[in-house]
Amino acid sequence: MDRSEIVENIRDRVIESVSQNMYLYGVSPSIGRLYGTLFFNGEPMTLDDMKEELKMSKTSMSTSVRTLMELNMVERAWRKGIRKDLYEAQDDWYQIFTDFFSNQWRKVTAMNMKAVRQSLSELTRLMDDPELSESDRELIQTDMDKYQYILNYYKWLNEFFDFLNSDELYQVVKKKMDNEKK
Repeated sequence: MDRSEIVENIRDRVIESVSQNMYLYGVSPSIGRLYGTLFFNGEPMTLDDMKEELKMSKTSMSTSVRTLMELNMVERAWRKGIRKDLYEAQDDWYQIFTDFFSNQWRKVTAMNMKAVRQSLSELTRLMDDPELSESDRELIQTDMDKYQYILNYYKWLNEFFDFLNSDELYQVVKKKMDNEKK
């Protein structure tokens, strides 16, 4: 095995690891492999290049690229004289992580906040019932207090996500720079 094959095997191992990590966050391994391939390629690739490299259909490549673009992990590139669409991987993993993590959790938070607000609204209407027993009123108030606590937690999470997407994060937790060991 020559040196270029050894390097290729090492890259393949890391690409597979990246794809498995992305799978843990709900992204299919094939999309993860595509990202890893684009990241290590060093040059923008066309859908045909990707199809050839990964031995997948052009339709699958197109869908995967679209997903990666929605996740801000891949962007279009331009090269003089090339008419086909080119794509390249975003290489700022710090930003990719904070964008991806925040966006995924914001979706969950929004869904949960909607359910909690709806529940609070319904309980508030129940509290207005003059025939409500004292024990039911206490039970409802206890639940309303818990829902308000949950709502405050989700508001805090949104502030945390704002922090993750701000430059302040890197003042608190510094990025490790190129070639910095450990």
